[in-house]
Amino acid sequence: MAKKEISGAAEKVAAAEKKKEKKPANPGGNWFVRAGKAIKKFFKDVKGEIKKIIWPDGKSVFKSTLVVLVAVAICGLAIFGVDQLLAFCLSLLERAAEKIGGSDAEETTEAAMMALSSFFIN
Repeated sequence: MAKKEISGAAEKVAAAEKKKEKKPANPGGNWFVRAGKAIKKFFKDVKGEIKKIIWPDGKSVFKSTLVVLVAVAICGLAIFGVDQLLAFCLSLLERAAEKIGGSDAEETTEAAMMALSSFFIN
């Protein structure tokens, strides 16, 4: 058994030495060479991907642009409507606070406005 253990250890040492000998100092060249190859490959891949693109014709671009503009207009009108509705509700609350408050109407209005603004902001 001692011979097998020694020969096994010797094999491991020999394998480690072979790995050290086989490994070159700079396998792919220096940093500039590797960077140049990588950049060249990148632009080659970009060129290949650009060839795969199917560019739309003018008619479909026009239709898509029109759809986007209509959608933006509808969303804008919806936001404007909600804003106007909230402003109207706020003015109604302000008038109600003035009627209820009497002489302290300004303080009550300010307190109501602060409460509502903190509610809508948070």
